[in-house]
Amino acid sequence: MAHGARHGAGARRDVAEPRRLRSDEDDPATERIVLVVANVNTHGPGGLSAAFAPDEAHRLVARFAWHSTPEHGSWRTIAECERSVLAAQCLDRRIPDMTTLSREVTAWEERRNKACRKVVWHVTADARIKLRRLYPVVKEQNLT
Repeated sequence: MAHGARHGAGARRDVAEPRRLRSDEDDPATERIVLVVANVNTHGPGGLSAAFAPDEAHRLVARFAWHSTPEHGSWRTIAECERSVLAAQCLDRRIPDMTTLSREVTAWEERRNKACRKVVWHVTADARIKLRRLYPVVKEQNLT
C-alpha cells in the first residue's frame, strides 16, 4: 500500500498500539521514553488521543518525550538508505530474540561506523534554480 494511503482510526491504531506496548511491556520501568517521530499527525501525541480513551491517551503521552523530524529534508533519503543497508546486511534472516537482535545491530553499527561510508549528494539543475539562495555559485567538483 502506498505511503499515506492508510488513514482514519485503523492507521492511528497501527501507530498507537506499538507505542502502548513499548511503554507498558517493553519499558515499564523507564521513566521517560524518547521518541523521534515523523512529522505526521498520527505519529505524535494526537495519534494516541485519537486511538485511545482520554485517560489512557494522557497517561501514554506523558510517558514519552516527543521529537518531530523536519517536515521536508534530504536527511530522510539518507536515513532510508541506511535503513535499507541495515536490512540487507544485518536483518536478512530470522533473528530469534531481542537480545540477539540488539547484539547483531550493535555489531553492524560498529562495523558501519568504522567503514566511514559517505553520502555523495547530487543536486539537480532544477533544484539549484529553485534553491538558488542556497546555491549562489555552482562549483565544478571531481567526485570520482
